[in-house]
Amino acid sequence: MTSHGIAISLFSGAGGLDLGVEAAGYEVRAAVEHNADAVATMEKNFTHLQTEVIQRDILEVPTKELLRAAGLKGEERPDLLVGGPPCTPFSKSGFWLEYKRKGLDPGASLLQSYTRVLREAKPRAFVLENVYALTFNNKASRPAYERLLKEIDDAGYRFETKVLNAADYGVPQSRPRLFVIGVPKGKKLPLHPEPTHGGKWERRSTGATGQPHVTVGQALEGVSADPEPSETVGGKYGHLLPEIPPGENYLHYTEERGHENPEFKWRSKYWSFLLKLDPDRPSPTIQAQPGPYIGPFHWENRRLRVPEMKRIFTFPDEFEFVGKRASVQAQLGNCVPPLLAEKVIRAMTEQMD
Repeated sequence: MTSHGIAISLFSGAGGLDLGVEAAGYEVRAAVEHNADAVATMEKNFTHLQTEVIQRDILEVPTKELLRAAGLKGEERPDLLVGGPPCTPFSKSGFWLEYKRKGLDPGASLLQSYTRVLREAKPRAFVLENVYALTFNNKASRPAYERLLKEIDDAGYRFETKVLNAADYGVPQSRPRLFVIGVPKGKKLPLHPEPTHGGKWERRSTGATGQPHVTVGQALEGVSADPEPSETVGGKYGHLLPEIPPGENYLHYTEERGHENPEFKWRSKYWSFLLKLDPDRPSPTIQAQPGPYIGPFHWENRRLRVPEMKRIFTFPDEFEFVGKRASVQAQLGNCVPPLLAEKVIRAMTEQMD
């Protein structure tokens, strides 16, 4: 494949976004990630990287070091900068302080680390991915979001923002995420890709045309997944799972649903509580750190196995994750589905000058 150039990856995680970058024709030459298991996962699967993945806090990594790691010298600049800064700072807690309401807390988020590298590395294009809650008009998210967009503008870039649902691009998982894409001012601004998949299974779906959504049943067909020691759902509520129909959750055990022996009050739990997959639909969003009764669970009344989660995220079967089961779940739950990343970056590249 002809390369579109050199890419630098920030907040790389296990490399979901990076797999998409390379599938779209770029070479990921340098990556920064703080988590040890995620770094080991990248080093195990991205063996062609010219340097080791930089395992440090992004705050401690100068932009010049990143450029050197990518093999860039002098005035050379990367062709693409990508990254998904951690999303935890955008909770509602802590914003009663005036300086946090204004988005000025230096520890509030790592978005500024991304815009710092953007400003100093001057890539020919960039992609920033994050939780769509960042766009919410509340005291927790709005200041951080507006500050981010201002810093991108101050760095000299035009940009487009859009929330994309992975299911509308062929991923067997309903996973809405914010994508900010941009190029230097004066260059042709690319747009986000149009949905390629859409169906009637979900009225809220943005995919109105194209192929039907890929279902989780289709994705898991033929998967080789041995039983895992922790897949059985026990404890106080585990015995309730078998009676819940595929695609439904704890609400099955409510008076409003006509259950003979209601276990729960209506809307007393999170929607994902005892949530079971429907093989005829895409999977709901898989979380990084689910509680013991937080789904989605397999329709066979157990937790999902790692090879199954890889399929649902569109990782190759041969991709190997490093770490214990909880760590692998976190790496997957925090990642960008590679297929979605590929489609965003491929469409972006095709439109650029």
